Amino acid sequence: MRLLIIEDDRALAGEMKVGLERQGFAVDLAHTGLEGEEKAYVTDYDAVLLDLNLPDKDGLEILSYLRGSMRNMPVLIVSARTEAKEKSIALDSGADDYIIKPFDFNELASRIRAVVRRFYGRANPEITIGRLSVNPASRRAQWNGAVIPLSTKEFDILLCLAQHCPEIVSGEEIIEHTYNDDFDMFSSVLRVHISNLRRKLQTASGQNLLITIKGKGYYLWNDSEK
Repeated sequence: MRLLIIEDDRALAGEMKVGLERQGFAVDLAHTGLEGEEKAYVTDYDAVLLDLNLPDKDGLEILSYLRGSMRNMPVLIVSARTEAKEKSIALDSGADDYIIKPFDFNELASRIRAVVRRFYGRANPEITIGRLSVNPASRRAQWNGAVIPLSTKEFDILLCLAQHCPEIVSGEEIIEHTYNDDFDMFSSVLRVHISNLRRKLQTASGQNLLITIKGKGYYLWNDSEK
């Protein structure tokens, strides 16, 4: 999952980036409201973490922009403002959650996963596609109960495909959801990861679960829909 953190405190933003990357997220940073709006406009993030106290804009203005700009993505307010009124205003303005600083990284990661899960209309934290199961919290994929050994990025790609199943997901969309700003769009890295993931899924299941549609993208085959 790819996140955008809009936070003017560069030290805190850096700590959040490191902490969330350790939890398996790809993370981009913006240190002003304008920079955050620009990044959110061009990239389809899985979630935005938004501070309210920014140097150029109030966070609620940015929240209003995000909700009015047709960029449909979850927004979690991460703020030192503790008043109940502030929280109520933010939630009523369209925020999906409100987290008070300082926070525990494990709780923050769990809240992000919960918000994204609700965004995709799922109650169960585990995504099940036939005999394939994908658990974002444990970062574990299983076939018929047996763990499939995946690298970090292979799991990220599988999670992206599982969240959108049964839709076809383009290579560009996968990159948007699984890599950060530093990724080279012209490299062959994604193709290598896709190839390795397909091979591991086939080894575990004895079937080709990762289907390529030439010129369109990829999707996961549901073996229960034969």
